Amino acid sequence: MARRIFGTDGIRGKANTEPMTAETALHVGMAAARFFTRGGHRHRAVIGKDTRLSGYMIEPALTAGLISMGMDVILVGPLPTPAVAMLTRSLRADFGIMISASHNPFEDNGIKLFGPDGYKLSDEVEAEIETNIDDRRYELAPPEWLGRATRLDDAQGRYSEYVKQTFPRGLTLEGLKIVVDCANGAAYKVAPEILWELGAQVIAVGVQPDGFNINLGCGSTCLETMQARVRAEGANLGIALDGDADRLLIADENGAIVGGDQVLGLIAQHWAANGALLGGGVVATVMSNLGLERFLEGLGLHLVRTQVGDRYVVERMRAEGYNLGGEQSGHVILGDHSRTGDGLIAALQVLAVLVESGRPAGEACRVFEPLPQMLRNVAVNGGEPLAARAVQKAIASGEEKLGATGRLLVRESGTEPVVRIMVEGVDETLIGVVLDDITDVIKRAAG
Repeated sequence: MARRIFGTDGIRGKANTEPMTAETALHVGMAAARFFTRGGHRHRAVIGKDTRLSGYMIEPALTAGLISMGMDVILVGPLPTPAVAMLTRSLRADFGIMISASHNPFEDNGIKLFGPDGYKLSDEVEAEIETNIDDRRYELAPPEWLGRATRLDDAQGRYSEYVKQTFPRGLTLEGLKIVVDCANGAAYKVAPEILWELGAQVIAVGVQPDGFNINLGCGSTCLETMQARVRAEGANLGIALDGDADRLLIADENGAIVGGDQVLGLIAQHWAANGALLGGGVVATVMSNLGLERFLEGLGLHLVRTQVGDRYVVERMRAEGYNLGGEQSGHVILGDHSRTGDGLIAALQVLAVLVESGRPAGEACRVFEPLPQMLRNVAVNGGEPLAARAVQKAIASGEEKLGATGRLLVRESGTEPVVRIMVEGVDETLIGVVLDDITDVIKRAAG
């Protein structure tokens, strides 16, 4: 079944414009309730959100849809996406919903759904829910069976304690000065609190959300803010989260960025040495640097690649028994602790390596030399530019030029109206030429 509303990471769009309207949110709630209502027990759903202004519109619309179908709603307020996944399981809810557009600006919003096991939904389940939305043949609850909405006052505390328990026992962050940039998003309260309670001296950035400033000049999409603060404060490490805190990027003590691939390599190396790595390798996407793959091979490990999207990484991890996976963008899935990307839990694993080794981040966190890689987004206005013969010819030509010394990936974004191009190889001049050639052809095809 084809999906019309759902993209690579739930539903996403400009707030108050289809599909991110109150009306559609109402029907998403009703359709999801219809799908997840099984058995005669009292059903319940968990709803969390980030700090966007439009969350005040989407949250009550979803709640109304769920209540109309006889489902109780537990509202947890602004919390990271992985907290919603965790609380869905912990509270024995039938499913969970996170209202967030992740790293996008405040004008956008999104809806992510989690099953009762805390995992994101498969394409097939999302397609079935879309069918429910389209046909709108709901069996509304009679008055006496309407659901109720309640707020979970200790949701933040529950998540905080869960995250802290993933930090190795006997270790402390005492003596470390850490900058954490919360992107004025969902982790603005919980992230600084967790790091402080584990012993760190915390410099918090991006912790004054006003509904409009999520990801604005801060967070993982604007690393300069965090980098500058690390240097100014003489911090040992900088952590930049995105708007819903399911991913992170790191800066070392000099303010230099440590990317998601380096974090995956660092944790893989550490876990493999401790006998904690399962599956004999790491799951990542087609975007991960070839340098990571070669580094893992040198450790006797392998890299399994999936299509872009952290839920595809998780699906492969579950199917083949891996407990570590992620994306170059900073989604890190630690299967022993979380069922989706969790920026805070991943940060604690990196910090554990630093504490145990006594090495500075600039030395410890760079475990391989990445191959030159260039990324570019090309805006498109509908249509199918990648189907154009000229574009396909340009891609084939680029692949031929790179040969066995590089990689080329061209794909349509599942969250934005852009075509994403990635070129990687040993010859930086060559990959720049290939990138420019393909960009020009796509621009012409997109009109």
